[in-house]
Amino acid sequence: MDTARGRAVAVRDAAAAVWRTAIPVRGRAVEVRDVAVAAGTATVLVIAALTGEGAGTPTAGQWLGYGLLAAGGLVLVVRRWAPVAALVATGVCAAGYQAAGFDVFAVAYLIAVYSAVRAGRGVVTVVTSVVLLAALPVAAVAAGEPAGAARGVLELAWLIAAGAAGEALRQAERRADEAERTREEIARRRAGEERLHIARELHDSLTHQISVIKVQSEAAVHVAEKRGEPVPEALTAIREAGREASRELRATLEALRDDTLSPPYGLEQLPDLVRQARAGGLDATLAVDGRRRGVPDAVDRTAYRIVQESLTNIARHARAATASVRVGYRPGAMTIEVDDDGDATPRSAPGHGVGLLGMRERVTALGGDLRAGPRAGGGFSVRAELPLDRTT
Repeated sequence: MDTARGRAVAVRDAAAAVWRTAIPVRGRAVEVRDVAVAAGTATVLVIAALTGEGAGTPTAGQWLGYGLLAAGGLVLVVRRWAPVAALVATGVCAAGYQAAGFDVFAVAYLIAVYSAVRAGRGVVTVVTSVVLLAALPVAAVAAGEPAGAARGVLELAWLIAAGAAGEALRQAERRADEAERTREEIARRRAGEERLHIARELHDSLTHQISVIKVQSEAAVHVAEKRGEPVPEALTAIREAGREASRELRATLEALRDDTLSPPYGLEQLPDLVRQARAGGLDATLAVDGRRRGVPDAVDRTAYRIVQESLTNIARHARAATASVRVGYRPGAMTIEVDDDGDATPRSAPGHGVGLLGMRERVTALGGDLRAGPRAGGGFSVRAELPLDRTT
């Protein structure tokens, strides 16, 4: 039963997709359903005329009437992007084939009325309908048909019904749009409140600890220099890392408090990351292949974070002596590669830490690809491919 229901849903979705498929026509997008409605209406009108009373060998005037019947239906193909033109054209065709002696109900005009009112052209629709209601009795008399009052009342009732349907749907769509805007505003407000909450938590939990590290390391360096003792490279690296962490935390907190700002970290800061890694005792190098071109802000930040996290993992876990960072530019994409000569082997389990998970989430959100794992010759490799032709 579930399989049959799933197939039915799939068929329904496929049919709906085809029904709404857009066909480009001279810079306009005409949907399949518009073509189907226009062709179907024209066919119904012509068949109604062919099977009506007095059908026989067509005269010259009747051939003109058949043409107006078909044109009145086919013009509905433009009813979405030119509702007023479709309204006027179907009205002229309706009066024309009535004058040619075809007593066929103006179905095409009713559809045009519905479309025009739905598009918010109510005043034009009323004026055009009044003119048509005045012209139809004259056309009937010209064709030798009686202009009955009952027929006029029926036509007026159908026009009111078509207009009411179009207005009802227009109001429903307007309310749906307002509800969507309201949901978006609520979501933005909640996101802003959450950002402020995260900013407060980060400030309370990290600012003090980072400040302590920064102050203590600077004091230790100052004491060593005052005594004339050599300053250990590890202590210098701690001081620089503390300063950088303090700057980065401040920028991140500002960005969280104002979502129009972005932390000023990207590809331009990669040399600083490599220098920090060297200061910590890692023989790190940076190479750039290709000519740099415009890089979206999100890609710029993600590339920086990938290199930052990779070098941090190497320093903490890899027990590596060297590391290489390569940035490659090619049409439509850029690659980030970070390799080390640590103790990881092809038989080692691939990394699944929080840092790698965060990198993968960032890359996936941009539509890119991330591969991380032990290298064949030993060590660990992180390779990310980021698209440059998308904005996220």
